[in-house]
Amino acid sequence: MDSFKGSLTSFDAGHAVDRGIEKAWQHMDRTLPEVKVLPLADGGEGTVTALIQGMGGVYRNIKVRGPHKAQVEAIYGIVTVTDGTPTAVIEMASAAGLWLVPEKNRNPLNTTTYGVGQLILHALSKGCRNFLVGIGGSATNDGGIGMLTALGFEFRDSRGRDAGVCGKDLEQIVSIRTAGKHPALDQCTFRVACDVINPLCGPFGAAAVFGPQKGASRDDIRRLDKGLTNLADVAAKMATRYPEKWDNRDVPGAGAAGGLGYAFVQFLNGKLEPGAAMIMDAIGLEDSICDADLVITGEGCMDRQTAMGKAPMEVARLAKKHGKKVMAFCGSIDPSFFDIKEDLFDGFLAVTPPGASLELASEWLQQAVFEHFTSNGAIL
Repeated sequence: MDSFKGSLTSFDAGHAVDRGIEKAWQHMDRTLPEVKVLPLADGGEGTVTALIQGMGGVYRNIKVRGPHKAQVEAIYGIVTVTDGTPTAVIEMASAAGLWLVPEKNRNPLNTTTYGVGQLILHALSKGCRNFLVGIGGSATNDGGIGMLTALGFEFRDSRGRDAGVCGKDLEQIVSIRTAGKHPALDQCTFRVACDVINPLCGPFGAAAVFGPQKGASRDDIRRLDKGLTNLADVAAKMATRYPEKWDNRDVPGAGAAGGLGYAFVQFLNGKLEPGAAMIMDAIGLEDSICDADLVITGEGCMDRQTAMGKAPMEVARLAKKHGKKVMAFCGSIDPSFFDIKEDLFDGFLAVTPPGASLELASEWLQQAVFEHFTSNGAIL
């Protein structure tokens, strides 16, 4: 189950379904089925919580530089995934999110991803070499230079000084030094949840498309785009000296999170992946589906966005790949969902009556599951 935004985490929703099934089978005086509850997320808000609660990981709270360089308390998680290795789960918004910047102070010229790099450094110190990173909700447009600076990369201006770590500093960069980067980075894998396809620069790039919602004016956008172009130009010149490097400014998703997607690919050999699919792979969902008779999924509201590839739809596609029945329980169903949904669900049910309190979402979900199975008297 995905989260029911504003009312239930993925973990809570999954266990409400589990309790509903248990009560239904007891009511029908049948042997309880084996139920496996797995977390679900799309790499955005709630991913750390979903995986920590669902997989028994641990939270780490540390002080880092926020988007305006002031100290903030950020959180990430460490879980053990299917191959048995410790994996850090990071939401960049915890350290550099738009929610950390008061609306009147929003301007991506002045924000940095430095704190994201500090989260990675802390995870490295705890032995993590595999990373799952969500990059939604950013306040930044620094091309990732803040994060990379925290990790030991050096971005120099024409006088050989540190160029800076904010969006406004991108246009000052004339050279990049990698000798001081953290030595463990070459042993790391970075899987980055990215559900946008924007390039780094240009009319569909990071500044032009996402800058306005972060507080950038038209002049700011032109300056930021010029800076991102400069960063990519300087980095591309490194390719002649470092054959493992290449120009990734046009990779789909490079413009995500103000160019943070580009930074992961260009400098950390990261891989940008659709968020829901990345999380499902990390938790070994396909193997669990192969062993199941019925797959149950859902989220707070199933709508056009669900049908465009959000987590429940990806679960259903994976289940149908293996010929499994799929049932969806959700808080509500928007009519737009019916317009474009695929025939992936054997049934779906809205569980929350109009006007119902969100505080009772767990009870409504549990009751809907109970009533569905007792009224059908079978799996579906």
